[in-house]
Amino acid sequence: MFVDRAIIRVRAGNGGNGHVSFRREKFAPKGGPDGGDGGKGGDVYLVADDNVNTLFDFRHAHDWAAQDGEAGRAKQQIGADGADRDVRVPPGTLVFDNRAEQLIVDLAPNQRYLIAKGGKGGYGNEHYKTSTNQTPKNGSPGLPGDQFELRLDLKLIADVGLIGMPNAGKSTLLAAVTDATPKIGDYPFTTLSPQLGIAKLDQTRRLVLADIPGLIEGASSGAGLGLDFLRHIERTRVLVHLLDAAPLDDSNPADNYRLIRKELETYSQALADRREVIALNKVDLLPPEERAAAAARLAHDLDLSGTERILVISGATNQGTHELLEHLWNILTPQAQTWKAPAPQV
Repeated sequence: MFVDRAIIRVRAGNGGNGHVSFRREKFAPKGGPDGGDGGKGGDVYLVADDNVNTLFDFRHAHDWAAQDGEAGRAKQQIGADGADRDVRVPPGTLVFDNRAEQLIVDLAPNQRYLIAKGGKGGYGNEHYKTSTNQTPKNGSPGLPGDQFELRLDLKLIADVGLIGMPNAGKSTLLAAVTDATPKIGDYPFTTLSPQLGIAKLDQTRRLVLADIPGLIEGASSGAGLGLDFLRHIERTRVLVHLLDAAPLDDSNPADNYRLIRKELETYSQALADRREVIALNKVDLLPPEERAAAAARLAHDLDLSGTERILVISGATNQGTHELLEHLWNILTPQAQTWKAPAPQV
């Protein structure tokens, strides 16, 4: 189950109390104070772990606490420090103070962030001895550790975001070019949560793709599933706008494109300005001689400039999918030069 929001409470460990004791040895009749200091409480860290993909672990586990420091002991023994606590979350998690409604940190991959600091240990009575107070009978308590109520919001981090109307073929494409196994069906809203997959172009080149649930008119205002998942597109660097070449409802692909674009612009102009690749999908459902004409007609309807082109693909048959990935790679890594074999010597 994909879970992208959670409320948790974190508590750092309390410091151990200082100890009050006096030496009582046969050959030290006057003795003296020898109570040790308490140990420091453990800290709580948030760790962005690449092996964690959702916030599911926090669905029923709301309290995360580090260990308290131990109290001091006689013979000036300092109490042991409490163990730290790591709370592992997916990269891309936004951490808010839930009560103050303030962003604390936006966790980058592999980042380890100190979210709650453990309390300092208290002083034992040995700490308070002076020339005028040689038998102090007081120690100090340990200080409490920090504690917060946090709201965790996950925004997926991906190179490419797949967007489009329900049943545009996003899940089929993701399954075709990556090892992901999204649920696929011929009914609206097959995908109920974002899915991630890694496309391997070769041994050294990889792209992370995110399949975003289908958007509909009014998504930016909360209709359908759109509002919950539009924010996941914000992390992506390039959008692939998939259009069904033969919609079952006989809708016009150009109209479907404009509808999704309107929702993106309403939600975020910065998102609407993101680099976009348009791909006409499911062309296997069209006769071979009509596929190029369908793409040309769509380009004309969208009034695209001569430098823009529509990629013709089929996630079901893998037609054009390699060209799509290569095109995306060139957009994301413009500095990369394609290696060419040297000309043979004559």
